[in-house]
Amino acid sequence: MGLLLGTARRAGPARLLPTTASASGSDRVSAPAAPLGRRLAAEAIGTGALVAVVVGSGIQATRLSHDVGVQLLANSLATVFGLAVLITLLGPVSGAHFNPVVSLAVWITGRRTGGAAQLGEAVAYSAAQILGAVGGAVVANAMFAEPLVKWSAHDRSAGHLWLGEIVATAGLVLLVLGLTRSGRDRLAPAAVASFIGAAYWFTSSTSFANPAVTIGRAFTDTFAGIAPASVGPFVAAQFVGAAVGLVLLAAVFGRTAPAAHASDAAHASDVARSADAAIPHPEHLPDAHPLPTTTSAR
Repeated sequence: MGLLLGTARRAGPARLLPTTASASGSDRVSAPAAPLGRRLAAEAIGTGALVAVVVGSGIQATRLSHDVGVQLLANSLATVFGLAVLITLLGPVSGAHFNPVVSLAVWITGRRTGGAAQLGEAVAYSAAQILGAVGGAVVANAMFAEPLVKWSAHDRSAGHLWLGEIVATAGLVLLVLGLTRSGRDRLAPAAVASFIGAAYWFTSSTSFANPAVTIGRAFTDTFAGIAPASVGPFVAAQFVGAAVGLVLLAAVFGRTAPAAHASDAAHASDVARSADAAIPHPEHLPDAHPLPTTTSAR
């Protein structure tokens, strides 16, 4: 699970940042860059809160119902709502990646489209996300009087589960970057949360789709946990899925971001037309006519 609210579309300093857009969608201006420390804090807090939602709702669900279907429904609904809120809140600060594969994909696509996002920032984002995920699992355990750290015994080692992770992660990367390419990144909170909620049910692995979250969930021996021995193959499958997602992105949207450039060009054209309307060019002014003369009646 993870996303971004658009990477910067204009050439400039390499940043893993969101963009802002006007209500009309025609005015796209790069958001001011928050200091790296604030962005890393947002990524750590957001990923930690996400894991706390996933783990905490899983514990609550198992205590309220013995029906596994009801447990999964409660867990998935809490995750959908929590993720949408976190993206909305923290997206303007850091881009709301909450996911190392998303940060890596942003770096890769930034290099291809001329943004040249800094690899160092992607690595720093990933570290913050992992630390936040572990902290979120510990907090969720504490809230429900579980041991603060207890390795999960939930084995998830099976080929069909790894395939589920490839499918879920590929779809997530395609969705997140596709929204940015098409200029619809303002829809990310609803779209990404909806995809994750659906992937809970249509993938065999229940859609971890996030290396940081996967690592964090190994620290809880509860409904949402994953055995440490299962973490490595899951993470490997997620990176394979990210690569597949980037291939699909190139196949559907191309290797560059024409939609963003077209939007910028259209906006420039609108500005030019507005200027013409306010200050007409000389050739558009009405022709000057001499003042009429009067003659006396004869």
